[in-house]
Amino acid sequence: MMQISTSPSTATLTITGDLDLAQRDGFPEVVSRLQGLGRQLLVVDMCDVTFLDSTGAAFLISLADAGRRHGAATVLRGAAQRDLFVLEICGVLDMFRLDTEHRCRPDGTGAAEDGAGAAAAREDAPSRT
Repeated sequence: MMQISTSPSTATLTITGDLDLAQRDGFPEVVSRLQGLGRQLLVVDMCDVTFLDSTGAAFLISLADAGRRHGAATVLRGAAQRDLFVLEICGVLDMFRLDTEHRCRPDGTGAAEDGAGAAAAREDAPSRT
């Protein structure tokens, strides 16, 4: 499941469950909706992603690429090391800023609302673990 929320300068895409081939049919609509919002920053909340395959990686790449074409940055928040590894193997990890300060809820019920992610997302340089 993917849910979009917005603030004046940021769009947040919260992903729950698998980000894989089975979800592919919904990807173009999500990319289109996010582009239509015209925000300068896209935060992809991956706290509740349970699996990422190459199709899901291609979706994340398309988000970052579309954002770059419109002058926006894409931040990955709460991405697991296994997900970052997939993007690294694809050679595209540098397309994203990484929010290393954000902490997902330990009980697996989603992102913690501590505000730390917003500060890291505004940094000019990518931060990596």
